[in-house]
Formats: sequence, structure tokens, C-alpha cells
Amino acid sequence: MVYTYKGNDLGSFFGMSDNYPIDSNEYASYKNLISIIWNRSDKDATVIVDGVDNVLKKNFMTTTTYFQKVTYKKGNSALVAFSFNREFYCINDHDHEVSCNGIIFMGRQESPIIKLSETEAEKFEILYHVFKEEFFTRDNIQGEMLQMLLKRLIIKVTRIAKEQLMPSELKDSQIDIIRKFNVFVDMHYKEKRQVSDYAELLFKSPKTLSNLFAKYNDKTPLQVIHERIVLEAKRLLLYSDKSAKEIAHDLNFDDPAAFHKLFKKVLHLTPQEFKQTKSREIA
Repeated sequence: MVYTYKGNDLGSFFGMSDNYPIDSNEYASYKNLISIIWNRSDKDATVIVDGVDNVLKKNFMTTTTYFQKVTYKKGNSALVAFSFNREFYCINDHDHEVSCNGIIFMGRQESPIIKLSETEAEKFEILYHVFKEEFFTRDNIQGEMLQMLLKRLIIKVTRIAKEQLMPSELKDSQIDIIRKFNVFVDMHYKEKRQVSDYAELLFKSPKTLSNLFAKYNDKTPLQVIHERIVLEAKRLLLYSDKSAKEIAHDLNFDDPAAFHKLFKKVLHLTPQEFKQTKSREIA
């Protein structure tokens, strides 16, 4: 079943579904949706994000954004999804960790996989039923109440994600720098390709960023930039009819050979080899 709220101003939208792989078609007219997806069932479910399988076991969660191409495997178990556009939640939320630019949405390139403990799952069940009740309460403060509940959900998911996905030795201020770096890369990867470009935006030195990422994971800031460029190239190769040369142009490469070199450096495949491999997998 789909539960929806549509604001009279600014085109705001918030929806909750208890079977999102099927119900998501009903959201087709709403663009730029951000979703929190939760597997409440005993059966595993697979969410395919940009061609990558993300398996959700019982009481696992993930998030998706409008930057990503999201599909579902046939026969998936029912998935609960909370989906909203920026007009509903983000317009007053600027740039912090529980905004639309927060660490569970834009603050990382890969979709997070978050596990709920039994205690946490019970709390989310209660919150889920509070959402259902509020969707049936049609009055002039319904939108505000749903925004409050959504913010509570995002805060709870963000806290769990920080605990599970971020190294414990990182301070909140350091996590925020990593988050902002990823947000800036998402915004500017087509025209800014050097770590120094992002260091300047963050008022940090390139060395500070490199040292910070060495604590965070095994990727350097430059690798993050390169992987973001290649991620967009992969999407265009899989979901458009554009040639590699056209994609190189879209990504602001003056020389297609430089694009080919970067793509192969990251994936160890040429764009053509990648497309052929994925086409065989789909077939």
C-alpha cells in the first residue's frame, strides 16, 4: 500500500510504501526522490543501484538518491520505503549531517548498508506505525508532523550509520569534512578533478584531506574523485545509447583518450569492455 502527502506549495511530496519494488511505479511523476529502504521481511531482498547488487537481509536498510539508477530483482520480498523530494524536507535543512546532504544520502558514493539490532528494529516498527497513523490524519498541520517524523527517522538512521560505517577514532568534525568532500565531488566532478580544488572549497590543505581519508578507508581523495567520474560514465554506458566518445564529451574531457585511460585505470576495463560484460550479465 502507498501512503502519500502532497504539499499545496512548492510541489513537496512524501510517500511511504510497504511494497516499494511494486509501488515505486506510482511515484514516477515525482522527480528527484530520496529514499530510505528497509527490509522488514524474513526473506532477503536485492536492490540494484547503478548496476551493483545490494542485498538487504531482514532488518537491513539502505538509502538511494535521484543521482542513482535503482531497480529491483524479480521476486523480491516486500520492502518498506520512505521517499521524499527536497521540497518536502530539504528546503529548510541546508548542509548538515541529517539534511539531504547528510552522510546517509549524499555524503558517500556507495549506498550504505545499515543493520538494525532487534531492539532498534522494534523501535522502527513503532515509528513505522506512527507514520501510518499520521498519513490518515488530514489536517492543516499534517505536513509539519510528517516532516518531524521524517527528521526523527533520518536522525535515528544517521546515528546507526555513523556507529557502523565510520571509524571510531574519527571525530564528528572529521566525519563532517569527509561528508562535505563527497557532497562537493557529487556537485563538481565534471569540472573539478584535483584534490586541491576540493581542499580550497573546504578551507583545508590537500595533505589534511589525504591524512583524513587514510584514517577513513583505503581510498585516497583522488581515487574518490576518479571513481565518481567513472560511476557517471558507467550509468551512461548502461542506461543510455551514448557512445564512449559522447560520454567523454558529457564529462568535459577534451581528449576521449584521457577518458578511456581514466576509465580503464579505475575498472581495469575499457568502456566498451565494461558495456559488453554488463550486457552479457543482463542477457
